[in-house]
Amino acid sequence: MTKASISITGLTVFGRHGVLPEETRLGQRFVIDLDVDVDVAAAVATDDYEQAVCYASLCDLAVRITAGPPFRLIETLAERIVEAVLVDFSRVSRVRVTVHKPGAPIVHAPNDVAVTIERRRMRAVGFSLGSNMGDRAAQLRLALTRLGTAEGVRIGQVSGFYRTAPWGGTDQPDYVNCVAIGETSRTPHRLLGLCKDIEIELGRLAGRRWGPRAIDIDLLYLGDVAAKDHVLTLPHPHWQDRAFVLVPLAEIAPDAKIAGRRVTDVLKDLPREPDDVRAFGVDEEDQ
Repeated sequence: MTKASISITGLTVFGRHGVLPEETRLGQRFVIDLDVDVDVAAAVATDDYEQAVCYASLCDLAVRITAGPPFRLIETLAERIVEAVLVDFSRVSRVRVTVHKPGAPIVHAPNDVAVTIERRRMRAVGFSLGSNMGDRAAQLRLALTRLGTAEGVRIGQVSGFYRTAPWGGTDQPDYVNCVAIGETSRTPHRLLGLCKDIEIELGRLAGRRWGPRAIDIDLLYLGDVAAKDHVLTLPHPHWQDRAFVLVPLAEIAPDAKIAGRRVTDVLKDLPREPDDVRAFGVDEEDQ
């Protein structure tokens, strides 16, 4: 992702927003500032105007809402503009709107009164978690807590825990795995960094690929983002190959689509081994 910030300041619009009857009847001048973060990778790569966010269209949107039906609060006006930008411009990941009301009817006569609202786009996100060292279930719970309390991450559903056969290297203990899904405003690499930080915090050490580990957290998908570089591939390159991902994911999101493929359909077509994934009961808790 190549990110750019677009700033539009001093957009002056006549509107009828306010608490007092005179404000909605006579109207007054409002000044709008917009600041947005935009993914410009496609626009830069192709030098294509159609792949960019049009500055004039951002202005048109703000003018339409500000000049439209009145709101009592400029906080509401700012929020409506923020909402509309995120709906109408899919490449915008963050929007910040300031509404200035220089003619606000207050006795102290300040030069300006303004309200700012900022919001980041929330995207669907999925994580796969696993552990085969120590108290495996406890490790998963700790990791889920850290994910769910991290800034910009909301965990909506967590699957049950499953005992799973090792994948990639069989000379090690069984894993306990689960999947968590939710929403995030974080960028792909910030999410990856969060996963790695939690792994280190919970005791993961460098070792052989697909070897034993105290905790493993994989980023499965982030909305419809498709990315590939030297540190991250989205969706995860092996999500469709792993029963320990597909079984818990199908439990909580059977109709979800990743890269256009429905989770339950992928699971149905996956070659399986007997007992490769089975429920991990309370009576199996590691002691």
